[in-house]
Amino acid sequence: MSKDLELVRTYYTAFNNKDFNQMLGCLDADVVHELNQGQSQKGLGTFRKFMDHMNECYDEFLEDLEIMDGQPGRVAAEFYVRGTYLKTDGKLPAAHGQKYRIRAGAFLETRNGKITRVTTYYNLPEWITAVDG
Repeated sequence: MSKDLELVRTYYTAFNNKDFNQMLGCLDADVVHELNQGQSQKGLGTFRKFMDHMNECYDEFLEDLEIMDGQPGRVAAEFYVRGTYLKTDGKLPAAHGQKYRIRAGAFLETRNGKITRVTTYYNLPEWITAVDG
């Protein structure tokens, strides 16, 4: 297993274990986070705020995680997100504990033993249908 693959596996394992300090420890200080349906964000502090918000609104676990090694410094992942919608997130549908399971994919870049870019994609209309009925 490549070091890039090990790093990304550690990152997602920490996510599933809700060990967000370990997860954030996998990221470069200048990490670029490309949000699904949103603008890119930069920096570990900004990513930490994003995770705090996500953890307030959602309780999620990744299932059927498949991590694929690409060129050196590039890794892709495919998985299902099983979650509970805890608190209404902005203009999204009202939260009342709805359960959901949606497919997602991610592309990551690494350098010097840290993740420098995280890009995650999922089908937002599918998620809205799952929580809005």
